[in-house]
Amino acid sequence: KKIYSKIEPDTLLHIINRKGDLKILNQPEGGRVDLAPENEFLQVAAMKMSEGQTFRPHKHIRMDRKTTITQESWVIINGSVKAILYDLDDTIIAEEILNIGDISITFRGGHNYKILENDTLVYEYKTGPYKGQQNDKVLI
Repeated sequence: KKIYSKIEPDTLLHIINRKGDLKILNQPEGGRVDLAPENEFLQVAAMKMSEGQTFRPHKHIRMDRKTTITQESWVIINGSVKAILYDLDDTIIAEEILNIGDISITFRGGHNYKILENDTLVYEYKTGPYKGQQNDKVLI
């Protein structure tokens, strides 16, 4: 589910992807689905792989990149979370319940998360480098 700004309708703010909506889960050969547009700083993909599958060993080439905003993603490992997503003008644009295997990706706009169960575990990913809270965010 792609969530666009009401203020700037061509601006992608957030993506919610549910584990159960991944078409590759039903494909015996698996595959890869890119969840984030290639022009965003935070790149996210889902991959279904089979036992014994491998890739050629590799490393990534160092290059200078300029990121202009911190982008963030949460993957729900255990429990459930309510994602409250904000538009560019700080108004709530969507609220989504995330369950095990679901992911939220925020490219711009704000967000808040309310934990709905004890022992909820999430993986959080952000673009870096991290330069401290005072340089990274403003509270809504």
